[in-house]
Amino acid sequence: MSNLELPVLEPEAVPCCAPLSSAELSVGDSVTMAAMFKALGDPVRLRLFSKVASAEGGEACVCDIQDVGVSQPTVSHHLKKLREAGLLTSERRGTWVYYRVAPSVVAGMAALLDLDR
Repeated sequence: MSNLELPVLEPEAVPCCAPLSSAELSVGDSVTMAAMFKALGDPVRLRLFSKVASAEGGEACVCDIQDVGVSQPTVSHHLKKLREAGLLTSERRGTWVYYRVAPSVVAGMAALLDLDR
């Protein structure tokens, strides 16, 4: 593992990368996108992301998604990593935290991998 600090996207940020088949990625774009894919490279994080993405109303309370086979502190750690990578946004409401997929992230990641453009 690297101690390299990866940039954190703002929740409103849209991945700016053109499809891989249209142009070479810049260093900045490659670092940004690698952080997102790295965050999704862990099975627990991928499950958590999936639970949030598929939640009714587009958001999920941590209380409803924490059943992924690891302890609650580990769930919080993984959700933090997903937030830091710019994949999720969060909002505290009382004692609970609600998560949403960051705007345009899934579409941006799909567009990056679209080789038919």
